[in-house]
Amino acid sequence: MGKQAKRSMSPIRVYDFFSGCGGTSAGFHQAGIELALAIDSCSDAIGTFQENFPGIPVINDPIETIDARRVKAYYSKGMEIKLFCGCAPCQPFTKQKTNARKSASRDNRRGLLGHFSAIVHGCLPELVFIENVPGLQKVSVEDGGIFSLFIEQLEEDGYFVDYGVIAAQDYGAPQVRRRLVLVASRIQPISLPVPTHGPNRAKAYITVRDAIADLPSIEHGTEHPNKRKYPNHRAAQLSPLNLERIRHTGVNGRRDWPESLLLKCYTKRTNGKRYKGHSDCYTRLAWDEPAPGLTTRCISYSNGRFGHPKQNRAITVREAARLQGFPDRFVFTGSLSAMARQIGNAVPVQVAKAFGKHFIKHVKSVEHRNG
Repeated sequence: MGKQAKRSMSPIRVYDFFSGCGGTSAGFHQAGIELALAIDSCSDAIGTFQENFPGIPVINDPIETIDARRVKAYYSKGMEIKLFCGCAPCQPFTKQKTNARKSASRDNRRGLLGHFSAIVHGCLPELVFIENVPGLQKVSVEDGGIFSLFIEQLEEDGYFVDYGVIAAQDYGAPQVRRRLVLVASRIQPISLPVPTHGPNRAKAYITVRDAIADLPSIEHGTEHPNKRKYPNHRAAQLSPLNLERIRHTGVNGRRDWPESLLLKCYTKRTNGKRYKGHSDCYTRLAWDEPAPGLTTRCISYSNGRFGHPKQNRAITVREAARLQGFPDRFVFTGSLSAMARQIGNAVPVQVAKAFGKHFIKHVKSVEHRNG
């Protein structure tokens, strides 16, 4: 009798809710997972998604208008393992928002995870993945917290669940970014993947130098002329005053500035002490460390530690994209501010790739045991 034919694994197909420009989809796709559908209400982000994933169906509507029946219309006719990804907007649960509960409780985006939960309940996909800020789990139900209710619904529907706060740099992202991540499976118990990068691990952290040092120099307010080789390598324009400030900015940040360049708020004194302000504003990235977590203003010199380590400008769209893990072939569309917002809102591609591989391993272990 000949050898038994090796049983192939059922394909995993991801249904990417709150897809944004496609950070999660890009990482899952790199891991070997098929893309089935992208859903997002932001037209700019969907435009970028379609540019990079031609042929993948998209729904450019708010999740409040979507139900299980509409999602099921995109199911494959063949066998598939369905992975529902729900990385809802994180702004309502940031530290600033949770410290201002009255303002946060009025943010309608808090209900988005609830809508996603209803769709999961109606569709019962085999796998679920969500990513958000750590503050999501700290908000009580009385103050609009939905995370605990989401877990309760998953468990009632027969899911095994694991979640925790991870560091993106521990999974190969060249930035320091703490995120709450949840994985769930109706197949068998599942846990978060083991970190791969950092001290006493197989791989060192990826640094800013590793990520962007090979990109050519450009001036502020310009774009590299070779758009095919260096797409979106475009820097925001600096005012004459901010250009002078960044010229005086070294490793000590604003402490290197002469008094004449300080903002008025930084020259004020209370009880004889000068107001220090946000320490990361108007500073540069460090070459040999991971970048700080990218925000929706990641190409602005005045809105974080996003000054280029050596050049007198903020980082470009392409440099920000690399720090978020996007390959150079991934092209962003829209205005300069829209592209920065898409990048800042994206899940780091390396993190999604690590979790995608983990889901594949999870499914293979089940099918090998049952095969």
